[in-house]
Amino acid sequence: MTHERETYNIEIAGIHRELALFEVKPGLRIAILNILGDTELVEACAKALAEKLNAVSYDVFVTAEAKSIPLAHALSVVTGKPYVILRKSYKPYMGDALRSETLSITTGEPQSLFLDEKDKNLINGKNIIIVDDVISTGSTLQGMRMIMEKAGANIAAEVAILTEGERAKWSDIISLGHIPLFTD
Repeated sequence: MTHERETYNIEIAGIHRELALFEVKPGLRIAILNILGDTELVEACAKALAEKLNAVSYDVFVTAEAKSIPLAHALSVVTGKPYVILRKSYKPYMGDALRSETLSITTGEPQSLFLDEKDKNLINGKNIIIVDDVISTGSTLQGMRMIMEKAGANIAAEVAILTEGERAKWSDIISLGHIPLFTD
């Protein structure tokens, strides 16, 4: 038995997608953009975001594990700039890693972000672009900002495929679109 889920239709970087709506807490549903495995959308979004970054001076892309990794990689390919991934769990090979705490709307659980020791020099004193797939509450964004401050990086811009929720809250984010929250 399959369950027909309500969807939200959107066009992103010239590509149509139907985003499934999922309840994240009683009375609140969000449209889920899952770019993992969606090469067509990831590549189109990377090209569109890279164009929007033409006037920005930057050295490195930084994103959090895991759903936005393909976007950071595609942006790196399009622009020739390196990227760094902030991990959600510490591994011994990460050495003297920097850490921050976040609370994700999609998991509802506190999460940690870690900057691997090997990546500190790559971003220290550099202009970085924070990359995310969807910015909703801003908690992951805030966690990335905290680590960038600890690492001595300058945030040149913040980009996302989509922003979600209160549009005015995300006026400084370079994005390709906006989706509402769905309340019952």
